[in-house]
Amino acid sequence: MISDDTAIAMESWSAPIPTVAGGTLRRVGIEIEFMGPSARVAAASVVRALGGSVDVEDPHAFRILDTRLGDMRIETDLRYLHPQRHPSLGLKLDRRTAAWLGAVVSPFVPRELITAPLPIARLPEMDALVDVLRAAGAHGRGAVFLDSLGLHFNVDPPRLDAATVAAFLKAFLIMSERLRQEIARGSRRLAYALPPEFPQDYARQVLSPDYWPDLPELTTDYLAANPTRDRALDLLPLLTHFDDERVRSALPHEKIGARPAFHYRLPQVHLSDPRWSIMPDWHRWCAVERLAADPERLYAIGKAIMA
Repeated sequence: MISDDTAIAMESWSAPIPTVAGGTLRRVGIEIEFMGPSARVAAASVVRALGGSVDVEDPHAFRILDTRLGDMRIETDLRYLHPQRHPSLGLKLDRRTAAWLGAVVSPFVPRELITAPLPIARLPEMDALVDVLRAAGAHGRGAVFLDSLGLHFNVDPPRLDAATVAAFLKAFLIMSERLRQEIARGSRRLAYALPPEFPQDYARQVLSPDYWPDLPELTTDYLAANPTRDRALDLLPLLTHFDDERVRSALPHEKIGARPAFHYRLPQVHLSDPRWSIMPDWHRWCAVERLAADPERLYAIGKAIMA
């Protein structure tokens, strides 16, 4: 039996709609950017702590298989270091040059840990992964060279339809200013490093109480106003999942991995703070979810904004 205290704690981090349309539990994948240890050292540390095995993709990219928290990978976050994965890049490096460049830029370019999607109920276990990285020497205080050290959530939508996407986008736009203030912690440096806000005209268009487009219209409007991945709620992976040809024809050179997930990339990583956890930022996302699930509030707030 779940105690009252446990139920209250679960309410703060569980999604208001726990399953997808087919009835399976919704999942979330995590991306954690950090400075410090090389991708190789960090991958070895994860395996020692969580089990599994390491598969070397290149000197700066490692797949980690069968840990107790699932599969994941760790890599230096620069496409030019992984030429086998990005053959169409304008600057093509051979493997030896890419390996050398990775060693040179290591002090300046973050490493990134990317997990496979896990059931949302297991999300609190991810702080064990934070502890492993910190013990391996990973560090960071939200930004490096005025670029955000990102904590990204790749979240299953409860439904794969236009109404769900529009509701989440409306809710995020309504809460965006508050989220930014909380994540920046009152620091101008951290605020400057956050992804740019959505264009004001586009935000007003979306927040109109009458804006409930179908997927083609939603995609066209989004691409026209946001021809970039650099948004705090990046819809390009999800829209590419819906209509790969439309998105890639509009943005042929943008790096987009199609997947049926909201790519929430506003939070920052603070591994240098021993008290830092991923859960407060997940709580913030759940507040967006609760608003998205409340059409009456969305309508009332949208009407007030447009008045």
